[in-house]
Amino acid sequence: MAHTLVAAFQNTDRAREAVRQLEAQGFNDKDVSLVAPGDKHAKHGAHGDHQDSVMDGTAWGAGIGGAAGLLAAAGAIAIPGIGPLIAAGPLAAALTGATAGGLTGAFMDMGIPAASSRRYEDELRHGHAVVTVEAGDERLETARSVVQAQGAHDIEVD
Repeated sequence: MAHTLVAAFQNTDRAREAVRQLEAQGFNDKDVSLVAPGDKHAKHGAHGDHQDSVMDGTAWGAGIGGAAGLLAAAGAIAIPGIGPLIAAGPLAAALTGATAGGLTGAFMDMGIPAASSRRYEDELRHGHAVVTVEAGDERLETARSVVQAQGAHDIEVD
């Protein structure tokens, strides 16, 4: 059975390290998502996007080396009420198309219950990072161990 593990990190670097460790354990860019606060001081483009954050987002991922393909594909998005975020993985794709449901709706689309989705949105609003992992029963404990080892303070599995 497939599960979605969601973990919040107070430290974005620890969240990035969790993603690197998940990739080392064989999880790929279809399994893992990372959303973290972006540059709140970025210049706004014509459509309200954060153009400097896009540059920061690609550098953010590329600067960690070739071993972390997911992070190398990180990009920046802006969510009303939250601000700029750096996102990678399936959640990033959901956020790109998010409108009325915003971040909570994107989490719910991944199967995360509404109350939990709102809690993880609040984590991001407070400057924390969120990692999601899609894992079957046989790999769920590996994912949980990795995020725990990197200091996740709020872990939930659907």
